[in-house]
Amino acid sequence: MPQERKLAVITGGGTGIGKAIGGLIAADGWDVLAVGLASDQQLPEGMRFAHADITDAAALADATAGNRPVDALVTCAAVLRDRAEWDPATFRTVLDVNVTAALTAAEHLRPRLAARGGAIVNFASMWSYFGTANAPGYAASKGAIVALTRSQAVGYAADGIRANAVAPGWIETPMSTRAQQDDARRAAIDARIPLGRWGRADDVARAVRFLVSDDAAYITGTVLNVDGGYAIA
Repeated sequence: MPQERKLAVITGGGTGIGKAIGGLIAADGWDVLAVGLASDQQLPEGMRFAHADITDAAALADATAGNRPVDALVTCAAVLRDRAEWDPATFRTVLDVNVTAALTAAEHLRPRLAARGGAIVNFASMWSYFGTANAPGYAASKGAIVALTRSQAVGYAADGIRANAVAPGWIETPMSTRAQQDDARRAAIDARIPLGRWGRADDVARAVRFLVSDDAAYITGTVLNVDGGYAIA
């Protein structure tokens, strides 16, 4: 009897890094459900997209409905509002998307993750470690993700669920377009990265693939930097 294919749910999986993660593990034989508000027209084979506002618990439940066990939850969805985040209302919106929705998805899918001894991978950031005048809400949300991940690792362990996070550095994505196009800022960033280049979506995707795999079966509560050494330079 053929073994049932593994299932991953990826919030924010329709574009950018989320899409790269989905494509990589789909190529390994997984089924991938990408959930969010945006999706590229062409998704890799093995991926399907469900449109939903992940801050709406009912919409998230509808988009992920079913009883099939879930092998991995990747909470990739995030927003960045730059200096507008100093406004308390915008600050709250960023935290709702970047942190609260990650908790909501995990709690909703917890029984299905437990059924498979699944893995959660949350998205922290280099801004989990640094302060920034440009995006205080984003930085605060990513610091909170580190604490949430560690809490999930402890709280979900009895269910056989692992929880880890990746912390990307400067990755060539639409979210970093402003920095990429600012020559002076780009030069300063380049000079600080020990590996001498910005990351690509696939660099992050490979780290996530490891954390959801059996090779990481004894790893939980950790934050894996994917930053070319930026955080330690």
